[in-house]
Order: sequence, then C-alpha cells, then structure tokens
Amino acid sequence: MCHNHDIIKSNNEDFQEIEKQLSRRNFLTKSSMGIGALALGTLLHTDKVWSSVEKGLDASNAEAVLASYNKNRLGLPHYLPKAKRIVYLFQSGGPSQLDMFDYKPKLRQMFGKDLPESVRQGQRLTGMSAEQNTFPIAPSVMDFKQYGESRAWVSELMPYTAEIVDELCFIKSMQTDAINHDPAITFLQTGNQLPGRPSIGSWLSYGLGSDNENLPTFITLITKNMGGQPLYSRLWGNGFLPTEHQGVQFRSGKDPVLYLSDPENYDGIDRRQMLDYLGKLNTLQHDVYGDPEINARMAQYEMAFRMQTSVPEVTDMSDEPDYIFDMYGKDSRDPGTYAANCLMARKLLEKDVKFVQLYHQGWDQHIGCPGGVRSQCKLTDQANAALIKDLKQRGMLEDTLVVWGGEFGRTVYSQGQLTLDNYGRDHHPKAFTMWMAGAGVKQGFTFGETDDFSYNVVKDPVHVHDFHATLMHLFGIDHELLTFKHQGRRFRLTDVHGNVVKDILS
Repeated sequence: MCHNHDIIKSNNEDFQEIEKQLSRRNFLTKSSMGIGALALGTLLHTDKVWSSVEKGLDASNAEAVLASYNKNRLGLPHYLPKAKRIVYLFQSGGPSQLDMFDYKPKLRQMFGKDLPESVRQGQRLTGMSAEQNTFPIAPSVMDFKQYGESRAWVSELMPYTAEIVDELCFIKSMQTDAINHDPAITFLQTGNQLPGRPSIGSWLSYGLGSDNENLPTFITLITKNMGGQPLYSRLWGNGFLPTEHQGVQFRSGKDPVLYLSDPENYDGIDRRQMLDYLGKLNTLQHDVYGDPEINARMAQYEMAFRMQTSVPEVTDMSDEPDYIFDMYGKDSRDPGTYAANCLMARKLLEKDVKFVQLYHQGWDQHIGCPGGVRSQCKLTDQANAALIKDLKQRGMLEDTLVVWGGEFGRTVYSQGQLTLDNYGRDHHPKAFTMWMAGAGVKQGFTFGETDDFSYNVVKDPVHVHDFHATLMHLFGIDHELLTFKHQGRRFRLTDVHGNVVKDILS
C-alpha cells in the first residue's frame, strides 16, 4: 500500500513539473501565435467554438466547448428521423440485375444478336470487353415469377427473398459514375471515386453520435474466405473526420477486435489507473496544441477499455435459440460466414449500434455468370430474408433501415463466349438494382425502370448522390447541411449533388 502511495505521489510531482515547463512563451509558440482556439474551431467545424472565441474566451475553455460539441454537434437531427439504425448489406463485385430482379422476357427472342448501337449509344466500356467486335445479347437463363401482393419479379435463385418482397422497396434505376470496381465501391461508400473521403457510417457517427457508449457507432463485418475484388479499410474509414468516427472491423475467431484482449499473463487490474494517468498527460498535451485528435485518441482508448467487456458479450451466440439459427441457415453457426454475420448484425443493432456494414465478395462474374450468381445467391439469399424477418418479429424493422446492393450492375451482352446455358457479363454502371427495407421506405414497392435491355434507365433515375441524400434524410439529416470544413472547403457526403428520392418514402 505504501509503495503504491509513493508511486502516485511521484506521478503527481511529474505532472506538476510538466505543467511548469509549459510556459506561456512555449504555449504561444506551439499554438501558432495564440490562435489555438481558432484552429480548433476550424478543425471541428462548430459554431460554438467560433462564438466562444468571438466572446473573448481563451483556449482554456476549449475542453468545455468540445464537451458541448460532442453532445449536440450540429443541432442534429434537422427533423424527425424515421431510421434509428442501419445495416448495409454490400454485395461486392456487381450483382447481375438481369439474373436476379430486372426481368426482361423479350431478350429471349434476341439471343445472340448484336446489341443495337442505338441502345449502347457509345457508352464507355471496360478493358475486358473493349476489344470485342460484337456484343451478343445474353438473355438470362433463370426463370422469373411474380410474388406477394406487390407482384414483384424475382428469379428462381432467391426463393427466400421471394417470401419477403412485400417488405422491400426495389430501386431498379440506380446509376453510378464509375465503371471499375475500386472507384465504384469507393463512390458508393464515401460519395467520391477517389480515396480519402469519410464513409457513410463515419458521417452518421460524426453527425448523430452514438446510442451505446460501450460499442462503436460504426462496425464492419466481412464474409470470411471469399475471393473477389479487394476490400480496403478506407472503405469504412473516417477520412478527414475525427478518428473516433472510423468503422471498427469485427472478425470471426478468438479475437473479434484486434489488440483488444489483454496480453497473456496480464490480469488488467491496473488498466483503469493507467488510462487515468494517460488521460492527464493527453489533457496537458491538448492544452498546448489544441488538437482535437488528442481528445479523439483518448475517446478511443476509453472505448477500447469498455469494449473489453461489451464485445465478448455481444459476440456470444450461445443465447440464440435453435430456431433462429435454422431461420438464418446452417452457415449461421459458423462464425464469419455471411449468414453468421447477418445474425451478428442483428445482435449489434439490438445493442443500438447505429451503422452495421456487411461486405460480401464474389459477385464479379465476367465468365460463368449463371453458375457464379447461383452460388452467391445460395450463400446469401436465406440470410438476407432471415434478417428482415428477424428484425420485424422483434419490432425493430420499423426504425431500422436495411440496404442491399453492389457497386454497379452487369451488361446484357456477353463478355466472351456465349452459349445457350452460359455467358459472362461485364461491368455496367448505367443501370442496376438495389433494394431497401424498413424505416421510412415504402413496402412492396418498385421504383424506376430500365429499357428492354436493362441497359439504360428510362424512368426515374437514381444517382449514387441521390441514394446518399435519401439515406441521410431517413436519419433526419439535411444532406446539404451536414458538412465538415477541410483544407479551406466545406465537404459533405453528397459533394455538390444529390436529391432526396421522395417517391420511395412512406
């Protein structure tokens, strides 16, 4: 006991010595001639900080201002939200809308014919099919039927999705600017084709904060052992927003979050004391530099400390009854599979995690499209439907937004050799299908229409920026007002575009 007292006394003396060394001259020099409070206001994009400076409050008030900022960052939501949380089921690679949802029966009469130039209209091609001399039409080999009261068209590949069509809002007129995977995925996830912008989840975290202090606001899950286009952590990154808003990846296996578990043979008894002293050091550092990332770093340390208890609890599946596993499918008992991640997503949403992002790779069928799409639907169809049913039976679907879709669609013409039962499909950014369900969107509704070739949108186009604007609207956010000042410019998720698609709102 006496030994601990001596340690605490010694540490306090060290802090006092550090404070003495931070003279007024040193402070002014390191805070750029005394404008630390102004710099803080610029970095944080908050009018409260600026008004404090205008009223003559000095940098010593920055911490109090920051605390106020964190409680109600921008006075959000701007209006009553329909959605409290979201799960985004991202299908990486570009699912073929022609083989799943966008039924085009007239194409069977045009098998093998060259796609008319009047349809293609000189649109950009990828390097994979740019050298083709012809573009033979490849009708889907899948059987389609109409389901539910909404009479939605669904192919034979998705019998479970067919059961829930009256819960879904199909958008068949999605459009994007990107034709290759990495820029297209980056565009869907961040609103820009170039890396470096904040992801959707980071914007929601920044604008609305957390509803659970013991878990991250934004969590990412990736299907294990799936080949396909690479996924980079910047897709769930915070970009230029404070780092506490970045997504946290949960993995399958012993350690769901890297570096969260205590080292072997360490009992963690003094962890709280260590964080307290570290907090004092960082507070001194913040007083000198006024850098908000110092506070963000401490927020992450504290979150990691709380997650040592909350993560094992939320990732424990032992309390799930057999009928739930049966509903999601046999793979749901295998951590890291798509089905298991859908079930994990539901558990995280129950804990009021605001944004849960699932990534599932393998939808890039340049060759062998029928077999490839069939395999992917077998891995995902049952779990997608189960997640909708599960949320609904728990009364959560009414304030949970569910989004399904990839980065673009696939071409009606065959890439490579075309046979009666096989074909490949290249990337197609000008027309593809997504669906949404739950909070604030119409049930059993289809929006938008493509031409007879599923190549051009002929009614109600929905651009990626429109999709983002609508998503933000469902969370009570005016997408034009949620901005962040970076390098002299105010940025937003929707850049300088985007309109709310009001016709899909309930």
